[in-house]
This record gives sequence, structure tokens and C-alpha cells, in this order.
Amino acid sequence: MLDVLNQINDVLWGTPSLILLFGTGLFLTIMLRGLQFRKLMYAFKLAFTKEEKSESSSNAEGDISNFKTLMTALSATIGNGNIAGVATALTLGGPGAIFWMWIVGLLGMATKYAEALLAMKYRVKNENGEYSGGPMYYVEKGLGKKWKGLAIAFAFFGAFAALGIGNSVQSNTISDVMDESFHINGWVTGAVLAVLTGLIIFGGIQRISTVAGFFVPVMAFLYIGGSMLIIIMNYEAIVPAFEMIFNYAFSPVSAAGGFAGVVVMEAVRSGVSRGIFSNEAGLGTAALIAGNAKTDHPVKQALVAMTGTFIVTIIVCTMTGLVLIMTGFWDPSGGAISGVAHAADLDGGALTSAAFGHALGTIGEYIVAFSVIFFGFSTIVGWYMYGEKCFEYLLGLRYIIPYRFIYISATFMGAVMKLDLVWAFANMANALMMIPNLIALLLLYKVIVRETNSYFNDYLHKNRNAYRKAS
Repeated sequence: MLDVLNQINDVLWGTPSLILLFGTGLFLTIMLRGLQFRKLMYAFKLAFTKEEKSESSSNAEGDISNFKTLMTALSATIGNGNIAGVATALTLGGPGAIFWMWIVGLLGMATKYAEALLAMKYRVKNENGEYSGGPMYYVEKGLGKKWKGLAIAFAFFGAFAALGIGNSVQSNTISDVMDESFHINGWVTGAVLAVLTGLIIFGGIQRISTVAGFFVPVMAFLYIGGSMLIIIMNYEAIVPAFEMIFNYAFSPVSAAGGFAGVVVMEAVRSGVSRGIFSNEAGLGTAALIAGNAKTDHPVKQALVAMTGTFIVTIIVCTMTGLVLIMTGFWDPSGGAISGVAHAADLDGGALTSAAFGHALGTIGEYIVAFSVIFFGFSTIVGWYMYGEKCFEYLLGLRYIIPYRFIYISATFMGAVMKLDLVWAFANMANALMMIPNLIALLLLYKVIVRETNSYFNDYLHKNRNAYRKAS
């Protein structure tokens, strides 16, 4: 079964899918006239400025503020892919993969913007008085009932992906770190994670968003702070690192030592695929929480949502990439790292941990260890909301409690099991979420453009004071 799933994933995540993702971001960027570049500073001020948060909450409907919506989405998006995924991209595609990761991130901002806008426009209020939004709603309501099969497919695979890549895979990673760094048995880690997850998710979206609002800044300070310290300590390598990134984005990396060499196409493929996994632009996941935002215009939340892609890819992934390049750990087999004999045997998160440890000693290894724990647990909590929204669409609110117990059980089981099959199924589920979402974005692009023009041409003229404060 694992072999079959891997063959399916080779097709689903092959060149056509990557072109579809990349092409959708490029198409939306053109249709929106580069909105993610023109309005980036305004978007950040909408997310973090008190005046905007208070104004939106005073005269708008919704469940949580723009800020908490962003934090909840980031809690699910900033994960171990930003630690292990970037390391894998570098070892497979060389330093040039970082450049292509930037490109897919910048184009992905337009995709994330479009997802959040449609989630807000087509959201519904459920039996508990809370809002629900996401690709299944804008597929069904925006494209019509004849497309409902795509909506059901997205929700079905989203509910299962949450149990896998958003939950048990994360608890398994945390369990490995707890065992390696602190010698804590996986059963203990699994039990603690299951109890903590239950306490949070049974508190509903308000408690989840509150926890996310705490975890995201803490883990960002911890990981980005450690990365910046290493970069400052090796400041003389900053310019050479960027030269390598830009040079190898368009030139092959020659074979040397134990390094097999990399062609340009591999740098592109690695950067694009790992960039998508790190920021989730195009998968439709952020739209599942965007519909809960308390704001008075869909474009406001859409602008806030797109900042998440910038934070994840341009900031967090870049920090990891620079640390690995500047310390030489992007090519451990090439003999560039003195005194680290076992580096060639490392990959993924272990390679990033070794790079931090090489630069900062034991403290560096602990920074990565605690980052993995924070990243992983916040992803478990954030992805629960995604799974719940999908499950609610399929079966209604009456089955949410059983789904919560299933989710908690998956947290425990993930910490004590080998998960090759779960990884493979989750990767397939992610791809099968992506396809209906991208179809909807492309078919509804006129709605996206119309709502955007309505906001900047009409809404802001009526609210000039608010715009001046944020601009």
C-alpha cells in the first residue's frame, strides 16, 4: 500500500501540479496588478495596528480578530517544514533552491490573498452562531451546486489530512526530539500531548486562537532570534551566502567531495515544492480559518492573510537557509564542515539542529529542539481547526465531539508509531485538497478582482481616516 501511495504522490506532486500552483499564483499576481507588493506594508498595519483592530471589531461580524486569525493560521503553517523542509530543499537542490522558494512565496501571497477573500465572501453561520468558511463553501456557493462534488472532495481529504500531516506526523516529530534531547519515552510524550491538545480544542475557536496568539510570537522569537545570532556571528559570510543563492538559482552546482552536484531544474523543483509545503499557499488551508475573522470587508482579512505567507517563507525559511549555507551544513557530504564527522549522515531537521549546535554549542541544539516542540504543537492545535471545519461541512456539528476524540487519539498514536504510511496518505490528501481549491480560484478570479477594486476604490473613499492611519 505504501508503494502504491508513493506512486500516486509522484503523479500528484509532479511537474503538472507544481506548474498549476506556480501558474495560479502568477495569474492572480497579474490580475491583481502585483497587489502583494504594492499593499504589503498596509497589510502588515492592518494585522498589527491597534487602531485597525479596534475599528474592525467595533462594527463588524465575526468570531475572532484579524490578528488572532493570522496567529491561528500561522500556528498551523509555521511548522517543522520550516526547519526540516528547508534543509531537505538545500541538500537536494543546492543554495539556489532558496531563490525559487522566495519566488513561490511571493507569488503564493496572491494565492493566499484570494483564498481568504473568497472565504470571507462566501462564509456561512453555523448552528452555534459561529462562522464557517473555506474552499468547500466558495466552490459550492461561488461556482454553483453542480460543483459540489469538488467541495465534498476538498472537505473529505482536508479532514483526513488534519489527522495526518497536521497531527500525528507532528506528534511523532516531537516525540523523537523529546527522546533524543531529553530521553523522555514516546508514551509519556504522547500522553502529555494528547491531554494538552484536548484541553485546548474543547475550548473552541476562542481558546485555540488565544493559545495561537501566545505560541506564535514565542516560537518566532526563539527560532528567529537564534538564527539572527548565528548570522551576526558569521556576518562576513552574509554576502557570499546571497551570492550563492542567486548564482546557483540559474547555474548548476558542481559535484565535489561527496556531493553529487545539482542541475538547475532540481533547484527549481526543490525550492517550489518545499516552498509550497512551508507556506501552504494554494492548499486552501488558511481559508478555513479566514472565514472566522471579525472584519467589515473581505479584503481586509485577505490582506492580513497574505502577510502569513511572507512571514513563513521570506522570513522564517530564509533564516533557516542562511544558517545552513553560512555554516556549510547545506553540503555536509562535501567536507565543508570541519569537526563534524557524522554530518554526512544527517538530513532534514537533524541537519538544522547540527548547524545550530555547531554555531552555538549545546544552546543551539536546544533552540532547535524547543522550536520543533513549539512548532509541532502549535501545528497540531492550528490544524485541528482546519479538520473541524472540513468535518463540519461533511456531517454537521453533531459529530464534532467524536471527531475531537479521534483527533486526540491520533495525537497520542503519532507519538508512539512509525508513520511512513501516514506521511504518504497525508501527502496525497494535501494534493487532492489543492486541486479543487485552485480550480475555484481560477474560475472565480473575476469575483476576487471585483471585490478588491470595490475595497480600494469605494470602501476606502468612505473611510479615509482609517486608511490614512494605516498607510
